[in-house]
Amino acid sequence: MSGGHDAVVVGAGPNGLVAANLLLDAGWSVLVLEAQPDVGGAVASDRGVHPDFVHDTFSAFYPLAAASPTLRSFGLEEHGLRWLHAPAVLGHYLPGTGWATLHRDREVTATLMDAQHAGDGEAWLELCATWDVIGDQVVGALLAPFPPVRTGLGAAARLPRAGGLELVRTLLTPVADVGRLRFGGEAPRVLLAGNAGHADIPLNAPGSGLMGILMTMLGQTVGFPVPEGGAGELARALAHRVRARGGEIRCDAEVTGIEVRDGRAVGVRVGRDGERVAARHAVLADVVASRLYGGLVAPEHLPARTMRAMRDFEMDPGTVKVDWALDGPVPWAEEQPHPTGTVHVADSVEQMAQALHQVTSQTVPAEPFLLAGQMTTTDPSRSPQGTESLWAYTHVPQQVRRDGGDDGLRGTWDDSERERFGDRVQARMEAIAPGFGDRVVARRVLGPREMEARNANLVGGGLNGGTAQLHQQLVFRPVPGTGRATTPVGGLYLCSASAHPGGGVHGAPGSNAARAAVAGRRVRRVLTIPRRRG
Repeated sequence: MSGGHDAVVVGAGPNGLVAANLLLDAGWSVLVLEAQPDVGGAVASDRGVHPDFVHDTFSAFYPLAAASPTLRSFGLEEHGLRWLHAPAVLGHYLPGTGWATLHRDREVTATLMDAQHAGDGEAWLELCATWDVIGDQVVGALLAPFPPVRTGLGAAARLPRAGGLELVRTLLTPVADVGRLRFGGEAPRVLLAGNAGHADIPLNAPGSGLMGILMTMLGQTVGFPVPEGGAGELARALAHRVRARGGEIRCDAEVTGIEVRDGRAVGVRVGRDGERVAARHAVLADVVASRLYGGLVAPEHLPARTMRAMRDFEMDPGTVKVDWALDGPVPWAEEQPHPTGTVHVADSVEQMAQALHQVTSQTVPAEPFLLAGQMTTTDPSRSPQGTESLWAYTHVPQQVRRDGGDDGLRGTWDDSERERFGDRVQARMEAIAPGFGDRVVARRVLGPREMEARNANLVGGGLNGGTAQLHQQLVFRPVPGTGRATTPVGGLYLCSASAHPGGGVHGAPGSNAARAAVAGRRVRRVLTIPRRRG
């Protein structure tokens, strides 16, 4: 084999770059191999919609990155990263009621809620105070390897002050019920439910309450920041740190297989000519599980139980994303009290739940729930002054059985279907922003096929490396009996969103895999130290 690095990292997405940075910090030599022309994976931006407008191709707002101890420890500001915030975090327009607004200043949030329904402001501040007590431990526990011993003990110690079993019950309650039981008005309900809708957990299912509270409280504490200049700047800062510490990154270098000898990963094959690159200690795969097990790793190197379990591996829903270049600000039906970076579009919690249920029942939603981003509002460098770089995305089924609308969509997502569904998404915007279409200078619709073509990990347009529902989390991720970065192959570690704790730009799968690789190397060294005779 050519080369010779302590570790080879397959994929230069955020998790792969996090893993590479941590291994370099541990004194390892590291090579990162990326199939695409540039680093970043699902953290990327371009000017493909209009040359004067920057659009984030996939992810855009990064509350989990702002909360991640690992990413904060990297000092990425020294490598060119600058975080920016919109005047307010999140808005959700309710016809007849007005804007539900999440502001980083909790007092502003509470005042706005109280104006719509007396008493909701006080209830909101109580929820924030509870999060102050235990929130950092919850985030730490979620991002740590499973089981989270240290942060779990920390959370247990604080639990009595945070409400004890009543808090545990709240976190286990479906988000639709959390909002209904704690608040009287619609604003807190739609904010919590909309944030839970970032994952594919049904709003009436356990786990959605935790997701909704987590994302909403992150918005309330660290905000939803963006990298100045585009999402790709976050990836470039991570890559710059890798190179500054002596790591090597090769793009346009697709890994086509992982070499296994005597049950251990010893290197990878690259490109059509099958160039072999050795890895002395570890291979870390920032690769979706379905592409790793039985794909890059041949079936004969895997236990039969792993191959059987992978038949039940479930991707999260697909995605259709519409990018617009607007010649002016979004003409909202009612002016926002505080302009927000993120906007959720649904008429009510119930309508949002219906749209998400349609996706899980293999139906293309007639009125899709939209997550939208006003990027120039958040970062003025994204487009010329007075204009708006805007996007909205929504989930669609991996397998389509029926169209809930009138367009006869079958899930082929060819040019015709993408544009027709793009019209459906745009109509949703037009309904709450009359005259929206008149401000569109250019539009791009990315469907599941385009997502996967730009990033092979986004199988069928799934953004999170597999469903976030409870049956495929914790010890069930990516298959039952795992839940950690180790794999059935010695020296091979899974560091993609298919590993615990799943999707989101927080770097936890990469961090967990790097630390497992370092620990595994220590164990091997101890086991191979020859005993003295005599």
